[in-house]
Amino acid sequence: MITRLVSSPVCWNLPRMASQTGDRAKECFERSSGIVLIKTFREIEAKYTDYLSVLAKKKIVSVGPLVQDPIHEYEKREIIEWLNNKEPSSAVFVSFVSEYFLSKEEIQEMAYGLENSMMSFIWVVRFPQGDKVSLQMALPKGFLDRVGDRGMVVEGWASQKKILEHASIGGFVSHCGWSSVMESMKFGVPIIAMLMQLDQPPNARLVEELGVGVEVKRDMDGKLEREEVAKVIREVVVEKIGEGVRIKAKELKEKIRNKGDEEIDGVVQELVQICSKKNRH
Repeated sequence: MITRLVSSPVCWNLPRMASQTGDRAKECFERSSGIVLIKTFREIEAKYTDYLSVLAKKKIVSVGPLVQDPIHEYEKREIIEWLNNKEPSSAVFVSFVSEYFLSKEEIQEMAYGLENSMMSFIWVVRFPQGDKVSLQMALPKGFLDRVGDRGMVVEGWASQKKILEHASIGGFVSHCGWSSVMESMKFGVPIIAMLMQLDQPPNARLVEELGVGVEVKRDMDGKLEREEVAKVIREVVVEKIGEGVRIKAKELKEKIRNKGDEEIDGVVQELVQICSKKNRH
């Protein structure tokens, strides 16, 4: 039996939600027929997938990032027009997808960090269903007026892939969920890592190890600080210290583009072999 795709890296010893995810992944490993397909690619995780293969006594097969080109994804005209008016690699995209929400305090620190960075930004803000907090209530007083056209705040949903592929985006403030990491790498956008829980800490470690992103450090109490947010954004997107990060992000994009089909070809070969064995029996 072939397992369903499992997000990588696999983490077994995190609190409850992570433990449940690990249990599901472990079950998939145990039920597999000898191979396990994982959404990653060898260019970034070969040493880890090879080691996992030894531990699990299963062949680990990378299937690539599995990021579809957003050709048919709809995006609001005003967002595209805003992006089109920005210089290449000059704007920051901020999004934590639909599963994670910043607290009011974190929204305030993020807002001040973006304002103090003096960078252009597009920020997708979401609130938990049923929350009666409005965007105006959550943001610092006068924030939207002060940033003016330098910033765009979108409440609800926006096409992450459509925005990430745009030439004006030079950095991605992300929680480092695995799909977001894959999308950022595919489109060559450096990551400003603002992790929260589950597999995000090891994902952020991998991002820094590869040299394609920098983590926003929290204080001793785990709180965001606006000064740190602004500092890391500027380092990654415009300052000399982040030049290596920007170069490596573009290099990784090219590697994914050039070798992406090789991963899928390898998956096809493995599946053909399994089907052939089943037919012989």
